[in-house]
Amino acid sequence: MNPTRDPMLVVVGASAGGMAALKELVAQFPPDFPAPVFIVNHMGAHTTGEALVKVLNESSSLTCAHGHHEEVFKSGHIYLAPSDQHMLIVKRKILITKVARENRSRPAIDPLFRSAAVAYSNRVIGIILTGYLDDGTSGMRAIKRCGGVCIAQDPEDAAYPDMPQSVIANVGADYCLPVAEMGALLTDLVTRELPENEPVPEDIVIEAKIAQRVLSDLPSVEALGEQVPFNCPDCGGVLWQMADGKLLRYRCHTGHAFTSSALLAQQSVKIEETLWVALRMFEERQNLLVTMSKTEDKDNTSSVSQRAKDSQVHIDRIRAMLKATDKDSQSVEMA
Repeated sequence: MNPTRDPMLVVVGASAGGMAALKELVAQFPPDFPAPVFIVNHMGAHTTGEALVKVLNESSSLTCAHGHHEEVFKSGHIYLAPSDQHMLIVKRKILITKVARENRSRPAIDPLFRSAAVAYSNRVIGIILTGYLDDGTSGMRAIKRCGGVCIAQDPEDAAYPDMPQSVIANVGADYCLPVAEMGALLTDLVTRELPENEPVPEDIVIEAKIAQRVLSDLPSVEALGEQVPFNCPDCGGVLWQMADGKLLRYRCHTGHAFTSSALLAQQSVKIEETLWVALRMFEERQNLLVTMSKTEDKDNTSSVSQRAKDSQVHIDRIRAMLKATDKDSQSVEMA
């Protein structure tokens, strides 16, 4: 890496079906690939990500490892975001943070892409692979606005086409192709001569600083959008609506961020949780009333029995609502 010139960076985002796509992608990198590669693959907080590190090391001639906080990155290495933490990029270094989730995910793709765009402007190549919903779309737009390159997996090649389709529809891809054809393209792109870095828009800088936990105050969020009359489903805080091109997004002042589809999905999760709590409380109430009806004197038995029947009406309604939302819940879990 030439210390007098900013390097090219490759940032990659994947979700459902990501292991197979990433394995195919990294297998195409030559041993002397002249750029660092940073990967976010959505994973649960309970997983370690070691299985993916092992698969990528077995598949690629490059060394793959989890990124570490304040690690100086090197060309020809692959850095994978660790479980339950965001991976960000600043000049020459990696930052690992455990701030608020974005799009219901940690690690999330948008913070990585956005931080790369702020730090390296037009020297960033972004790749979106298979996955549900639209994490990565806002980050890819930040890359495009800073002069970087946008690559989307051909949706017909993706096991789950939502994420690349969202990028194509909301950002516009410079290249849309199957994973099998990305290696040759990347080898060409990272060796191209580029003009000087372009200025970074202020809103992208603000969001990148929020992900670093440098900013988490009301004026910062108010500079990004307008307050709306509903709340963050994760913390209960007020949300601000941001227009990001054709994409609607929302932020709270503690740092949670959502696209409209991610917000809707998280609201569905919270609604289901609330319904289960309500069902438990009504069933407990009914059980207590039934017990009381067996011990109360005859004058009160009729009233208590009626209240138990009323509780059963509410129980039946809540069960019906839970059945009606079951399909939505299953799709949210897969995302």
